[in-house]
Amino acid sequence: MEAVNKGTAQINNKGKIRNVLLRTKLCELLRKYAQSKKIIVGAIFITKNGTPLDRSNIWSEMKKLCKKANVTEDKVFPHNLRHLFARTYYNLQKDIVHLADILGHSNINTTRIYTIVNEEVHRKQIEKLGLLRCCHTT
Repeated sequence: MEAVNKGTAQINNKGKIRNVLLRTKLCELLRKYAQSKKIIVGAIFITKNGTPLDRSNIWSEMKKLCKKANVTEDKVFPHNLRHLFARTYYNLQKDIVHLADILGHSNINTTRIYTIVNEEVHRKQIEKLGLLRCCHTT
């Protein structure tokens, strides 16, 4: 609840602390949900035992969803959500510097990993440039 009230969640994973910005609309929805569950402080999402959800709980739920969606389980990890966000942000904003800031990267080369595209995407982008025009004389 504290993160929702601040609009920023602080995540500690593998010795790295990340500040995750929470959208205003998301905070509103989380407040509403917490109110319906009578949560005033502490974790909003908890296990059946009352402990806060952690990475392993989320991973387990993702794997259950994979089975339902016929997606291979070994292809899905919580970190994939970070990749999805990074690629979506970059595709919309085309701003790798701000993306690096948001992701907490001190080196833009780390951020580039999230923006690399395959050869086919590059080929389509080059084709769109229309740099070669053929002239036929008869």
